[in-house]
Amino acid sequence: GGMEWVIILFVVLLLFGSKKIPELMRGLGKGIREFNNARNSIESEIKEGMREYERKAIEETIKEA
Repeated sequence: GGMEWVIILFVVLLLFGSKKIPELMRGLGKGIREFNNARNSIESEIKEGMREYERKAIEETIKEA
């Protein structure tokens, strides 16, 4: 609920101080961005591998006919 978030934010503020929070958020944003870039890269590699497999299967079918 809402009260738990308030407590969590208060504890974070106490632990890190108001000056460190923007720095932490930038680091978190950078980490999320890098994760998404890696995920997109893996997805595109998998899709390319699937397209290549399908092309080879079609070429094999044409050669057999």
